Amino acid sequence: MSQIDMRARHSMSVEDAQMAADELASDLADKFDIDYGWDGDEIHFERTGVHGVITVRENEIRIKATLGLMLIFLKPRIQAEITEVLESHFGCRFV
Repeated sequence: MSQIDMRARHSMSVEDAQMAADELASDLADKFDIDYGWDGDEIHFERTGVHGVITVRENEIRIKATLGLMLIFLKPRIQAEITEVLESHFGCRFV
């Protein structure tokens, strides 16, 4: 098992941050065949070999995921995709 735990600071409203997180989840869903859905201020996502949560707060977005053995090799690609979407489209800074 491999873990992803990324945090990004933002200066958006909670609603804008939720839209950013939803776009991130949608992008990951398209590229990696992931199912996702909202539960309060969290997006839960999963597919065979991976599950996790994106938590949206007033000043922070946090992405936590557990990758199974068969998907460990995708970890750098997934992290790069998360970073690109949040930095280029939403001005987030990672902490």
